[in-house]
Amino acid sequence: MNKDQIQGRVEEAKGAIKQTTGHVTGKPDLEDRGTLEKVAGKVQKTYGDVKEQVKDANKQAQKPA
Repeated sequence: MNKDQIQGRVEEAKGAIKQTTGHVTGKPDLEDRGTLEKVAGKVQKTYGDVKEQVKDANKQAQKPA
């Protein structure tokens, strides 16, 4: 697991909390900010996942046959 995966998950969770809080309190601006943070977190997490897959593929390619 790399820092992008971890940070992405954290941002996604923070966004979900803001989104829900905005919805419950009737504050559409907070809900929108939460949605944006959640999406940004997903993007960062996905980037981290891809980075990890590339790293794993490189390790497999370097192993002698």
